[in-house]
Parts: sequence; C-alpha cells; structure tokens
Amino acid sequence: MRRKLFFIAILFYVPLTSMAWGMLGHRVVGQIAESYLTPKAAAAIKDILGNETMALASTWADFVRSDHEYDYISPWHYINVADNLTQEELNAYLAQDTIADAYTKINFLANELKRKDLSKDVKKMYVRLLIHIVGDVHQPMHVSREEDAGGNKIKVFWFGQPTNLHSVWDDKLISSEQLSYTEYTNAINYTNKAQRQAWMQQPVSQWIYDSYVIAQKLYAEVKAPDQKLSYRYVYDHIQTANEQLLKGGVHLAGLMNQIFG
Repeated sequence: MRRKLFFIAILFYVPLTSMAWGMLGHRVVGQIAESYLTPKAAAAIKDILGNETMALASTWADFVRSDHEYDYISPWHYINVADNLTQEELNAYLAQDTIADAYTKINFLANELKRKDLSKDVKKMYVRLLIHIVGDVHQPMHVSREEDAGGNKIKVFWFGQPTNLHSVWDDKLISSEQLSYTEYTNAINYTNKAQRQAWMQQPVSQWIYDSYVIAQKLYAEVKAPDQKLSYRYVYDHIQTANEQLLKGGVHLAGLMNQIFG
C-alpha cells in the first residue's frame, strides 16, 4: 500500500492556491468513505442527503462560515492540545474534555444521529458536519497548539509565496499535485480488507493521537521564521498527507457504518 500511496509524490510539484483541504481534501475523504459504506449505511445516508454525495456534503461546514448563524460551530473544526504529551496523557485529557471541539463534537454528532426522533433537516446538517469534522481531525494542524492557532501564526514561504504552516497543510501541499478530487481519490484509495477493518476499529482518540504525533513533528521541522518550503517539502510529506486522507475516509466509513448499520 505504501508504494501505491507514494507514487503520487512523483507527480507535478507546481504550487496552486485555488483549492483547500476544505475543498479538495474533504471531498477526497468523503468519496473514499462512500466506497466503503455498508449497503444499509449507504441507503440511510442517501435518504438523508438525497442526490448530494458525501464528497459534496463534506464542504458544507466551510461554506456556511459566512453566515453568522453558524458561528457557534467554528470551534468544532479543531482541537487544541498541549505539546509533548504521551498517548496516555492525551487520552486522559480527552476523557475529561468537555469543550466544544472536534473530539467532543464527533462523539456528540455520532450519538445524535442514532436517535429516531431527529427531523430530516437536522439529520442532514449533522451528517454534513460529521463528514467534515472527521476530515478535519486528519489534517495534523487541526490537532495542535492553541498559542499559534494551529500553525496559522507560523509564517513560511511556499514556492516563494508568503503563507503559514497551517495553510500548507490545509491546501498547498495536496493541491500541488494538480488533481481533481476524483482523480486524487483514485490515486490513493488502495487498502486491503484487513487494513480497512483495523482502521475502522480504531477509536476517535486514536485518530486524534495519530494526527497529534504528525503535528508535533511538523512543528519541530520549522527551524527559523519565514522558512522556505518547496519541492523537497512536497517529496518529504506528500505520502503522510495522502495516508491521512485515506485513513480519514476509512475511519469515516467505519463510523457511518456503526451509526447506520
């Protein structure tokens, strides 16, 4: 599987700015998830979303950011975590977490969607949110430090253009591959049944920890202000990004299968 994931790293390395993890990455996660739903879960989601695919539904939570009615969901996209925690320490923190963040809201949405008395409109909103937030927690900088806003305050140059570490991982790294979300999905969606089953059985706390470990490494790599990132950074990190997208899709499918059968 690693060879399949890695081949995309030798494709085009031209930086683009038109797509974001909120578009490209989220839709890749949604499309991968749709391919691993049980028939019962697929039918239930089809009934809720209608003709809207999981890929298209995945970006709703970003599109509504311009509507102040939805300001309350802004903290649901990420989780702030202190540096240098062991997995046991992070799990202990999550066990006591009551903040409105990505971890608590994934659990909230999953539990709510099991209720039989939800209106169809609420179900649609909750499914859209769950698809999106599961994608978010697989972007490592969404599981990172509060003091630099998940890398937003860490300024870097991407192929000579000023940006920040969070934006590199939100969109610039994967958009450099110059693939549509369907092409990207086809390029990385290679797993075997045993691997999928293992990933689907992982708790949300494991997803959080895996992203956290990656984020800690990314922070450590930033050696100076305005560090210059380009081809070598793509080569070093595209496989990690692709694996996170793939895991996100499989994890999302597993969660939807648990909720809807």
